[in-house]
Amino acid sequence: MRILIAEDELTSRLILQKILQDFGFTNTVVNGEEAVIAAQMALEDGTPYELICLDVMMPQLDGLEALRRIRALEEERGITSSRGAKVVMVSALDDPKNIVAAFKGLCDAYVVKPVDKAEMLKKLREIGCTPTR
Repeated sequence: MRILIAEDELTSRLILQKILQDFGFTNTVVNGEEAVIAAQMALEDGTPYELICLDVMMPQLDGLEALRRIRALEEERGITSSRGAKVVMVSALDDPKNIVAAFKGLCDAYVVKPVDKAEMLKKLREIGCTPTR
């Protein structure tokens, strides 16, 4: 599985990499703008990401806008959100407004920081992601 982690905070990025290491190969970026570029390049190369973890609060472009743009890139290629990348929003924000906005943006799961490994693995199973090793 190809995985993209978009997280501006180093510790959270490393935690996500550690949790996801058994699921496949991970690329990391530090803001939403880089996430959109990485997703676009992967789609253009014919090797789209199967899982994308997006922090909600990032510099240059927040995770909700990055999600909207990534879904638009998929849609331009005839890929519906149900057949596109599985997207997990990861955020310190646990208020209903942000959670609802994320699901309206067609994310597949929402995980609140600090990321708990057991909770993250549960969410991944729920959306159909399984370890490869």
